[in-house]
Amino acid sequence: MVSPAAERGRAVRERLLNAAAELIPERSWAAVSTRILAERAGVTPSVVHYHFPSLQSLLNEAATSRMRQLLAGLYELLETTRTPAEAIETMLASADEYTGADATSLLFVEAYLASTRDDDLRERIAGVVAEFRQRFGAWLERHGVPAPFETAAVLAASLDGVLLHRGLGLKATAPSAVLLRLVSASPEEERQCEQ
Repeated sequence: MVSPAAERGRAVRERLLNAAAELIPERSWAAVSTRILAERAGVTPSVVHYHFPSLQSLLNEAATSRMRQLLAGLYELLETTRTPAEAIETMLASADEYTGADATSLLFVEAYLASTRDDDLRERIAGVVAEFRQRFGAWLERHGVPAPFETAAVLAASLDGVLLHRGLGLKATAPSAVLLRLVSASPEEERQCEQ
């Protein structure tokens, strides 16, 4: 049983993480201060440092927690698909809500940029991406895709690229047709499988 004090502490921590995830895309990573964050979360600045060792660690956790949440939804969608082609279509369809200028896209872009200057954040994001690549690679392997883990890495990077380009106002025309080739066996591979 969780004590009321522990439950209140958990709720304050969640408010801080949510406030950070809102403020980063609104103001930019570097413009989020302890004071602004505390104000948005409805707490005093000292509470921020009570729950997190530093503002940077709070921002890092907020960004990577959102990444994990988004990917958890993607994993659920992936498990409902039956073929690699359907998986690609599903992933692209789920990415349609992200324009490149929406709050989630901006949060991720800000986090990627901040990770170039913060080893801890870089390791956290790399861990999230590596987990996605591993899980997607295992799914592709179960569905007979050649070089499944390498394919998962390229597909993940391609999806990131499509989203980054949207932020620039550039749209990929029919990306699924191109990405489907990555999970389709070539005529040579099909002949080898038949033998």
